[in-house]
Amino acid sequence: MSKANQILEFLQARNSAPRLTSPAPNDAELNDMLRCALRSPDHAWLRPWRFVSIRGERREDFGAVLRASLLRRDPEADEAACDKALQAPLRAPLVVVVFAAITEHPKVPAWEQRLSAGCAAFSLELAAEALGYAAVWRTGAYTEDAELVRDLGGEDHEEIVAFLYLGTRDGAPKNLPVLDPDDFHRAW
Repeated sequence: MSKANQILEFLQARNSAPRLTSPAPNDAELNDMLRCALRSPDHAWLRPWRFVSIRGERREDFGAVLRASLLRRDPEADEAACDKALQAPLRAPLVVVVFAAITEHPKVPAWEQRLSAGCAAFSLELAAEALGYAAVWRTGAYTEDAELVRDLGGEDHEEIVAFLYLGTRDGAPKNLPVLDPDDFHRAW
């Protein structure tokens, strides 16, 4: 099989892994993954992405931040919801928070900068898979909490676009349907 065919096969087989375990990418591997993310489309070289990695005991601290965010949105949240927020970061040995750093620019609208950050997040996922790891991309109401952005060191012009949970796939990959490109494409 040619290298091009191997790469296409790899890309066509990618899917999320909701159950992750140790090991996770180490610091050198994460650095390589970030180098891939930094190759994302970037009109006007704005570099509209930022990354925060959370591993080890810091995941427990992150759980406390998520719980506080939940209680800001829903002061009446029950104990089960609070516990779910506390435990969420413990579902993977590494969490990478991907931010879109939005800059005013006459030729690059905010939506394009968000897409660039999304591409960076997906590049991280692909790089993790290439290294033999797995990932799942999570979002939810937490991404819209400006105070949570600040709790993670973000600035007022930054938004969370992804919580990437990274580690080793626990169990077999999901069986995904094979989609027909003709159902999603047409020539014009």
